[in-house]
Amino acid sequence: MTTPSAPIGRRYAAVHADSLANPQAFWREQARAIDWFRFPETTFDPRAGVYGRWFPDGLCNTCHNAVDRHVIAGRGAQAAFIYDSPVTGQKRRITYAELLEEVMATARMILDQGIRKGDRVIIYMPMVPEAIVAMLACARIGAIHSVVFGGFAAKELATRIDDCRPKLVLAASCGIEGQKIVPYKPLLDEAIALAAHKAARAVVLQRPQLAADLTPGRDADWAEALAAARRKIASGETVPPAKLKATDPLYILYTSGTTGKPKGVVRDNGGHMVALHWSMANHYGVRAGEVFWAASDIGWVVGHSYIVYAPLLAGLTSIIYEGKPVGTPDASAYWRVIAEHGVATLFTAPTAFRAIKKEDPDARLMAGHDLSKFRALFLAGERADPPTVEWAEKILDRPVIDHWWQTETGWCIAGNPIGVEQLTVRHGSLSAPMPGYDIRCLDEGGHPVEPGRMGSIAIRLPLPPGALPTLWRQEERFRDSYLAHFPGHYSTADAGVIDADGMITILGRTDDIINVAGHRLSTGGMEEVIAAHPAVAECAVVGIADELKGEVPCGFMVLKAGVNETADQVEQGCVKLVRDRIGPVAAFKLAIVVPRLPKTRSGKILRGTIKKIADRTPWSIPATIDDPAVLDEIAAALREKGLGI
Repeated sequence: MTTPSAPIGRRYAAVHADSLANPQAFWREQARAIDWFRFPETTFDPRAGVYGRWFPDGLCNTCHNAVDRHVIAGRGAQAAFIYDSPVTGQKRRITYAELLEEVMATARMILDQGIRKGDRVIIYMPMVPEAIVAMLACARIGAIHSVVFGGFAAKELATRIDDCRPKLVLAASCGIEGQKIVPYKPLLDEAIALAAHKAARAVVLQRPQLAADLTPGRDADWAEALAAARRKIASGETVPPAKLKATDPLYILYTSGTTGKPKGVVRDNGGHMVALHWSMANHYGVRAGEVFWAASDIGWVVGHSYIVYAPLLAGLTSIIYEGKPVGTPDASAYWRVIAEHGVATLFTAPTAFRAIKKEDPDARLMAGHDLSKFRALFLAGERADPPTVEWAEKILDRPVIDHWWQTETGWCIAGNPIGVEQLTVRHGSLSAPMPGYDIRCLDEGGHPVEPGRMGSIAIRLPLPPGALPTLWRQEERFRDSYLAHFPGHYSTADAGVIDADGMITILGRTDDIINVAGHRLSTGGMEEVIAAHPAVAECAVVGIADELKGEVPCGFMVLKAGVNETADQVEQGCVKLVRDRIGPVAAFKLAIVVPRLPKTRSGKILRGTIKKIADRTPWSIPATIDDPAVLDEIAAALREKGLGI
C-alpha cells in the first residue's frame, strides 16, 4: 500500500493552489489533452451564461474524443467495454474499433428517425451495451441525450418528457432486477399517454427475456432499424462527428426537485471532457489500457461520467455490469468481476460494501479470487461511514478513498488525488478539494466559520469546467436553487466541517442537521457512532418531531448476518454508544432494529421518507425507491415503539 503524505501533500497543494491562482492558464493546459476541431482562444468568459462559460469559442466532439481518436491512434483492438451480466449469463468484449462501428450505425439509425443537432433524445434502457452506444451516438451527431433510469415510474418519465420535449425515445422491452423481469414498454406507453408533449418516435430494443408490443406508426424495432442503418453506411452514408461548440449541451440529467418538477442538469461538451480527462489519471490514478469499473448505472451521474465518458476519454476499458453486489448470485460478485477482468480500480457506493459486509462479514467469499491487479477502491454517492471503510481496508489491504461530488458538478469536488500523490486518509473525512474548487464553510449569514466548526459547504464562483452551467429551460430556478443563498458562491446544500489542515468532512445534507433543544446536531455524526457497533451492518438516523425539544434523533439499524445479540440488546448498546461518544446533549434514546432500510436504486437511504412516516406527516412512495415494501416494514417497526402512523 502506498504510504500517504501528510495531511495535504505539498505536490498536490501546489496543483490546487495553481488552479485557483491561475485558473485560465491551468485549464487551458489541461485542454491540450483533448482533440479540438478549433482550439479555444478564450479559456473562460465571465460575461457569458449565469456565472461564465468555459472554452466558449472552441469546437469539439465528445464522441470523437471517446472513440474515434483511439482507433485513429492504432488502439482499435483494445477493449473499450466489457459487458458482464450475471442476470442473463452474458459476457461480451467490445473493442474500440467495434465500438466505433456500433456507434456509427446507431447514429445513422437516430438520424433516420429525423433527429438533428440540438434535438433531445430520451434513453430509457437497462445496463446493456446498446444504451451506452446510444449515448455516444447522440453525442456524435449533437443530439442531446437524457437518460432516464430504466423502469422508472411512468409519471416520473412523463414529467421528464414534458420538460425536455424529446423527438425520440430509445427504449428496451424490459430490464432485469435480480430474478425479476421488469417490463419497460408498458411504462413508456403510459408515460407518453400522460405527457402533454408527445414524442414522435420510439425505437425499442427487444430483449429475449420479454418481447414488447410495438405501437404502429410510432414505434420501430431496434434490430430492424439498425440493420437498415448499416445498409446505408455500407453504401457510403457514414456519420462523421459533428463540429460542436464546447458550450453546446451534451446531455440533460434530471434530479429530484422539491417543487415536484425535476431539475434538468445540463452538461456541456468542452469543459466536461477536460475535467473528466484530468480526473482519471490524477484523481483515480488509472491510465490508458487499464480496466476501470464504476459499479453504478447509466441512469445516474456516476454512470454518465465514470462508466461511459471519462474512461473512454482516457482510453481505458470500462465495465458494464448488469447485476448487484449481492444476490447475483451472492456476496462474491464483486470479487469475481475484479479478478476475471483484471480491474485496477473500483468506484462504487458505500451501501454496496455495507451489503457485502452484512452477508459476508469475514469476507470468506473473497478466497480464491485473484485481486493482484486491483489497486484502489473509491466510494461516493453517500457518506462513507468509518466502520465500513475500515472493514474494506482490512479485507482489501489497499487504499479505500472516500470522495464527494454531486450530479450538478459531474465530477469530484473533494477527494484524494492518488494519481498526483496519495494524501492522508482520515476516516469520516475527505482529503482535499479538486482543482478549481474553492470550498468554503459558511454560517447562515454567509460568513466563514472557524476551522473545525460545522457550517454550510459552499463553492466560490466560478465553478470549474465540467460543472453544470444551468438547468434546462430553468435559468431562474438555477439562480434561486444554487446561487441566491450565498451570493458569489454555489450552495452545495451539504453541511460539513473544514479543519485546520484544510481537510473536509461532509456530515450530510443541510436538512439532515437537527435542532435538539437549541443544539444543532449532525445525524451523520450519530450514524458514524452507531455503525461502529459490532452487530450493525448499516444504519440511518433521522430527527423526529418532539413537543418538548423540537426534534429528537431516532436510529434505525440493520444487523449483520449471524449476530447472536437480541434486537433489544443491540438497541440498548447503540443508545449507550451515542451517549458515551457524543454525550447526553444528543438526546439519543430511540433505537430500532429493522430488517432493511428503504433506499433508492442507486443505494441512497431515503431518510426524508422515514422521517415523514415517524412524524405522521403525509408521504408518498418515492419514484426512485428500490423496493416500496420496505416502507411498510419501517412503519411496522415504528408502531411497535408507539411511533409513526
